[in-house]
Order: sequence, then C-alpha cells, then structure tokens
Amino acid sequence: MSGAPTAQLPPVAQYALRLGDDALILAQRLGEWAANAPELEEDVALTNIALDLLGQARVLLTHAGKIEAAGRTEDDFAFLRDERDFVNVQLVEQPNGDFAQTIARQLFFTAYQRLLYARLADSVDPTLSGVAGKAIKEVDYHEDHAAGWTRRLGDGTEESHRRMQAGVDRLWPYVDELFRTDQLEQRLVAEGIAVDASGLREEWHKRVTSVLDEATLAAPEGSWTAPGGGRRGLHTEAFGYLLAEMQHLHRTHQGARW
Repeated sequence: MSGAPTAQLPPVAQYALRLGDDALILAQRLGEWAANAPELEEDVALTNIALDLLGQARVLLTHAGKIEAAGRTEDDFAFLRDERDFVNVQLVEQPNGDFAQTIARQLFFTAYQRLLYARLADSVDPTLSGVAGKAIKEVDYHEDHAAGWTRRLGDGTEESHRRMQAGVDRLWPYVDELFRTDQLEQRLVAEGIAVDASGLREEWHKRVTSVLDEATLAAPEGSWTAPGGGRRGLHTEAFGYLLAEMQHLHRTHQGARW
C-alpha cells in the first residue's frame, strides 16, 4: 500500500512518526542481541526493552495512520516505507558493536527519551500524552539498566573500561541531533502538542555526565558532530542493511496472514 511521503503528512502525524521510528529502529537493533547477549539475564533484559519500545512504536505509528486517514496501518509504516521516509535520529540506527557500545547508545537515548516523555505526558494530544505517560515507568527502567551497566563496565576491569570509553566516544557525535528542532516541531510546541527538544539538552547532559563520572569515564569534548539528517530522511550506511532485514519477510509475502 503506497502513501504520501513523510514530509507531506499532517504535522502531528510527522511528529508521531519521528517518535515511533526512534522506538521501532532501536527495538530492531536490540532484538539483534537475542541469544547473543553476554549472559542469559541480558538476553531477557534487552529483549524486554526491545518489546517495550516496539509497543511504543505501534501506538505512535497507528496514530500517524489515523491522522493521515489514508488507510495505512502500523505495518504499512514499518514495513512498506522506503529508507528516505524514515525519520528516526541516526543514533538509534547505529550498529550494536560490542556490548559496551550498545550500552552507550542505550544510556544516551534513554536519558533523552525519559526527559522527553516526562514533558510529552502534558501534551494536548491525548494519544501522545497517553503513550508518554504509560511509557515513563518503562523508560525509567531502561535508563537505570543502561546506567548500571555503564558504571559496571567503566569502573570494572582495564579492558571493560577501555571498551566502555570507546563506545562513548564512538556514539557521542550522534547525540547532538537529539536536541535539534525545526519549524514543524516549533509549531507543534506552540500548540501544546510537542516537546521542545532543545530544552532537554542541559538536564540530559547533567544526567549522563553524572553517570560517566561515577563510571570513571570521560565525556568527549570538542569532538566531531554527525550531520544529523535522520529527521530529514538521511541515514547512515548501516540503516540500509537494518531496513532490508526488518522488511524482507513482509515485502516478500505481502498480505500474508498467520
């Protein structure tokens, strides 16, 4: 089923897709750890976090479809859009790397998402406020999980410290995009619908650097910043491979039912 490109959707639908795509793509990445995590408990933990994110994505993509009113469902948005129509931040599509890199990605994103949802719970859009209010407890756990592992690895052995610092350094350039705003977001903020992401940066930095300090890790300074085109449909090379794997079955057997 074809539909309008993301940039042509109503503003609230575009915003719902941004949040939904963030959750969907990170869920896909975390799902790659199933049966591959360093210990059995982490197989369960990362899979459960992925399922939490997938639940958020389903509500948000469905909301976008209802606003568009063109008959597209959550499955259509997830499996039948092309790469340029996905509007997730580039951070969530970054490869898992080793376990430390995955944890760094989790720490950065979940700290942001926790702050975002706390404010989005006051949105005048009942669906957005509802998903945010319900997800806050989930994201609290996600952030605690990432922070705990960051401390454990950063203040652990010499090797775990090296790997954790490498993960922080590798993903730090993708953080800036989380806090960039544009005209669409500013319009929805003025209407009481969206959250001004730029206003989250200072508190995010305090939360994350506090964890890094406890983990004897250093936050990079003056490092390269990624162009950050995910919100505009510009993605990294790794995203194409992720999308091909995620969409393959649905595109091969469109209309199939269990």
